[in-house]
Amino acid sequence: MYPGKLDDKGRLKLAVGFQEYLKDKPLFVTSLDRTIARIYPLSVWLERKKALEAFTGDEAEAAEHIQFNAIDLGSEAQMDSQGRVTFSPELRTELNMAESPVRIYGVAEWVEVITDQAYQQKRNAAISGTPAALTALKKAGFK
Repeated sequence: MYPGKLDDKGRLKLAVGFQEYLKDKPLFVTSLDRTIARIYPLSVWLERKKALEAFTGDEAEAAEHIQFNAIDLGSEAQMDSQGRVTFSPELRTELNMAESPVRIYGVAEWVEVITDQAYQQKRNAAISGTPAALTALKKAGFK
């Protein structure tokens, strides 16, 4: 997990490892939950979008809500030569990222960006939930 901050133009400088992974790829920058930003390679986002569109029945409405969030806040981007990715004004405003420090980390095939405030909330929840979570996982076979 790396610290970061968006500059006055809404650009986030990425760590070298993330730069290497995202280099020369068209990107899609968005949020599914209006809390955590995601930087997807566009090809990965298109796979996720297709998966959301495939839901039927009870899950179809949930998938529509998630897809709406992604489209409402999302924008295509390209990493510049200095390893910066621009976040849309709508995304920055919704997630209160303009003035807040952020934390950057890799998840599966995308990069997540979380504000310090949201990080602290998740951290506190993880700390208080760890004993029960560890017990449950051990029962399920985690070693």
